[in-house]
Amino acid sequence: MKKRIITIVSLVALLAVFGVIYYRYYFVFGDGTKAGTMNYFVHKGYLFKTYEGRLIQTGIRTPTQGAIQSNEFMFSVTDPKVAGQLNRSAGAFLEVHYKEYIHTLPWRGVSNFVVDSIISVKQTTPMLP
Repeated sequence: MKKRIITIVSLVALLAVFGVIYYRYYFVFGDGTKAGTMNYFVHKGYLFKTYEGRLIQTGIRTPTQGAIQSNEFMFSVTDPKVAGQLNRSAGAFLEVHYKEYIHTLPWRGVSNFVVDSIISVKQTTPMLP
């Protein structure tokens, strides 16, 4: 009887640990689309090489009173095909689909936002003087 109780308590504890790990690192908290001009896209890292990028969105934000900065969307990419497409789209106006996770994983990138597909790419033409 005592062995059975220990087994049940161990299984419940193990399920709780797996549930917390799944919720913190693999549960998709939200997903959606963002649009903006590709600012930069880079493949970097010491141990885990990850793809990181930034879109500049239209409009401005004021994080502190009196300061103005552009509205930026920082993201990570896990799919090499999507990363290749983004790497060729520097300066383009992009619409991307992303998933938001609660916490990051080192091999997934440094951002909670992970871009999983590109909806549209519009190349911008340089302004002539």
